[in-house]
Amino acid sequence: MENIALIESFSEFKDDKSIDKPTLMAILEDVLRNALKKKYGEDDNFDIIVNPDKGDLEIWRNRVVVADGEVEDPNQEISLTEARKIEPDFEVGEDVSEEVKLIDLGRRSILSLRQNLISKVHEHDNTNIYKHFKDLEGEIYTAEVHHIRHRAIILLDDEGNEIILPKDRQIPSDFFRKGENVRGIIESVELKGNKPAIIMSRTSPLFLEKLFEQEIPEVFDGLINVKKVVRIPGEKAKVAVDSYDDRIDPVGACVGMKGSRIHSIVRELGNENIDVINYTTNNQLLITRALSPAKITSLKIDEENKRAEVMLKPEEVSKAIGRGGHNIRLAGQLTGYEIDVFREGVEEDVELREFADEIDDWVIEEFAKIGLDTAKSILEQDVDDLVKRTDLEEETIRDVMRVLREEFEEENNS
Repeated sequence: MENIALIESFSEFKDDKSIDKPTLMAILEDVLRNALKKKYGEDDNFDIIVNPDKGDLEIWRNRVVVADGEVEDPNQEISLTEARKIEPDFEVGEDVSEEVKLIDLGRRSILSLRQNLISKVHEHDNTNIYKHFKDLEGEIYTAEVHHIRHRAIILLDDEGNEIILPKDRQIPSDFFRKGENVRGIIESVELKGNKPAIIMSRTSPLFLEKLFEQEIPEVFDGLINVKKVVRIPGEKAKVAVDSYDDRIDPVGACVGMKGSRIHSIVRELGNENIDVINYTTNNQLLITRALSPAKITSLKIDEENKRAEVMLKPEEVSKAIGRGGHNIRLAGQLTGYEIDVFREGVEEDVELREFADEIDDWVIEEFAKIGLDTAKSILEQDVDDLVKRTDLEEETIRDVMRVLREEFEEENNS
């Protein structure tokens, strides 16, 4: 059969569940019509009959019989002599239908038809995959590790769809082996060329929110609302929750007895420390809760500049700031306020900004990011710990400490 190559291609897809028969027939007809246009200049006088069950097809060209020597358009017209070779009783003005064999299009055209058919079917599949995953954006998805690369892990789902988990969307403690199942949210889906690029994330705050929905029935049922989630992936997170039902304790329901409910979420996130707090529209109370486990002595809010000055007992300061400055940074993100921490009863302390003539502004800002904005708050810290918590070099930190010590020595000597 001269059309065997094309029919084999058709048969490859006709039982594929991902594409229905009418769509496959339409794709095949479209590919054939493009080939006919290329050879004959137009295709509107051709009938294409596709048999989806047998994977077979017929092409018929319709022309009008004209007198010998009067053929102006050989695609639309046929001479009486040529017509009578098909049927001896044809007359001028009658319609002639003649079957066109694929071989008439040429071997090269048949090969091109096969390639175009495969390409069009794949394009259709890719469009469906794109639409499917676009609808799943922001939802939790599970796939299996197929290949581990330096900058990303390539996952495959049960349908063989490729999903990318980039390095910067992985929790720092993540370690996966080939064949292992991975959970994350579908963060984005884009068409690159004709192929969908599906990106998964495990670092997005939305992943933690969706885990709450999945693991805590009251959140899933809408009895508890997750108002806001902020994260430093793999380190610490704060989740503000609320309930319209006064009979429900939203924090207690999310954490569970001795942390039983939240334990599976913590484990999924590489032992990320999760603080769950009661949401409130009272900003003073929200900031107080957000700085937990530290206990605040007093609080002053500057609404215009979205700043909060928090007074704490000296022993509470390190709790408010947290390891690596994580607690105060997340509290600021959760509440929307820039939080400044002050020690109660430390009158002789000096604000760091007063040393602006000796210490660069950007260095002062680096210390402020982790809640250290006074001389004594820095002098109380360990140098090695400050190197880890800031983007400052050890030499810079030691220079700052030297300047601050000299200030206090001068005061003591005077």
